[in-house]
Amino acid sequence: MKTLSIPAFEETEEKKSRFLAFLCPYDQYEDTLNKLREQHPKANHHVSAFRYFDTDKRLHEGAKDDGEPSGSAGMPTLKVLQGYELVNVAVIIVRYFGGIKLGTGGMARAYAGATKSVCEIAELQTFAHQATTTLCADFNRTSDLERLLSPDMVQERRYTESGIEIDICGDEETVTNLELKWQAMNY
Repeated sequence: MKTLSIPAFEETEEKKSRFLAFLCPYDQYEDTLNKLREQHPKANHHVSAFRYFDTDKRLHEGAKDDGEPSGSAGMPTLKVLQGYELVNVAVIIVRYFGGIKLGTGGMARAYAGATKSVCEIAELQTFAHQATTTLCADFNRTSDLERLLSPDMVQERRYTESGIEIDICGDEETVTNLELKWQAMNY
């Protein structure tokens, strides 16, 4: 699976209709949609699709046609996100009608094409579920614990009367492996 942290934009044209595709992290979806509606009030449609994991790691997907014929815009857009295996993202496509009707098949191809174009230029990253934990060490084992951790994982260090507590965050597999390794080193 892939995701992105930096929004991407691409513009395509189909029979004089302009399609402005905005791909963003899912947590920016609502704000981005509201801003695009304000910035493009004369646009005919603001079609969108999204895929994200909730806190229980359930995948949620959705698509909105925003006035286009049912299933002709949002669903083809969502299918492209699925094909790219993108998660925790949303795409919003602003359409300016060019005066030539595309028909349902033409619209589906145009919206899918706009989504594909923005996905191709986006800076995609491998997705991994994130996890956090706290690892503790006595003062005499602090350096052993520190050697296990990469600096970018460390969120906070707290010194206590008996040693150190280090909050770490990273991909779930790495965090779990570190926990197990640290436990094994302490038995």
